[in-house]
Amino acid sequence: LVCALPQEHAHLLAAMTASETQEIAGVAFGVGELDGHRVVLSLAGMGKVNAAVVATLLADRFGCRAIAFSGVAGGLDPGLRIGDVVIAERTIQHDAGVIEEDSLRVYQAGHVPFLNPTTQFGYAADPALLARVRGHLDGLTLPALSRHAGGGDRPPIIAYGTVLTGDQYLHCEVTRVRLHGDLGGHAVEMEGAAVSQVCESFGIPWLVVRALSDLAGAQSRFDFTAFVDEVAAQSATILRHLLPVL
Repeated sequence: LVCALPQEHAHLLAAMTASETQEIAGVAFGVGELDGHRVVLSLAGMGKVNAAVVATLLADRFGCRAIAFSGVAGGLDPGLRIGDVVIAERTIQHDAGVIEEDSLRVYQAGHVPFLNPTTQFGYAADPALLARVRGHLDGLTLPALSRHAGGGDRPPIIAYGTVLTGDQYLHCEVTRVRLHGDLGGHAVEMEGAAVSQVCESFGIPWLVVRALSDLAGAQSRFDFTAFVDEVAAQSATILRHLLPVL
């Protein structure tokens, strides 16, 4: 289990039992039980490199059979609200590609179309795992956020779709609209597709669960600060609910 931020990590760490800590490459890995399941929990830090380092260690050193990322993200789909949860069917590194005529043409990370072309675009979640996730979450109702965090007329929904990853914090309405329109992104964050790439290399399934702490537009940094603690709890709740099917 991987988180990027202390606010995300704290919800899972507090629920772990019989845990011990191993430190590798300056990262603490908590090995123990969570709701009766043997897990390894790590606070990776923000960004693709940090996430890739931790995912590699989880796969290689700890032999994890699956890797799940739990945390918050910015919303791209205008039909989603703060507190809603996006589970990735696909991840894409939106900051990888070719710069042409002062703009980025997004391409598969690690490839250049005229050097080592590929038809792959992004990373697809394991269909069998996704089917188990959908079945296990069917009928689950999430608690409404507090009014302080924007809760009110409806409980948060669980959506499935494309999660975009890049090493930037998105605080721009124009870019938000472009990423949703061009890449079909439902949410944007800084780690998920890096975890997907590592897992694909090791041949193990991955899961990315993201609760929306902001809507990635002009107010995103203010929304994030106000809502991150409560929204991170939504993602952790879903991940704990899914442990039996990982």
